[in-house]
Amino acid sequence: MRITRWVDEQLLEDMQRRVPAQPEKVKRRKCIVERPFGTIKHSINQGHFLTRRLPNVRSEMSPTVLAYNIKRVLKILGVKNLLAALP
Repeated sequence: MRITRWVDEQLLEDMQRRVPAQPEKVKRRKCIVERPFGTIKHSINQGHFLTRRLPNVRSEMSPTVLAYNIKRVLKILGVKNLLAALP
């Protein structure tokens, strides 16, 4: 069974025109977006996915992302402030 995804060709063409016109925005976005994934792969030792297909990969990645987010909250707020914020 093959899943067909509808792609808005006009949207893709617009993006192809915008990206080369503003390379500094693309570079900045890569830095912002790639940092959490690099951190996860390095510090939590999340390498290759053990499963296939997007729903399975999402299930595998969810606990890792949750752990990363909790770790960041603890680093930013600290344990005392986090416990004070809980109901």
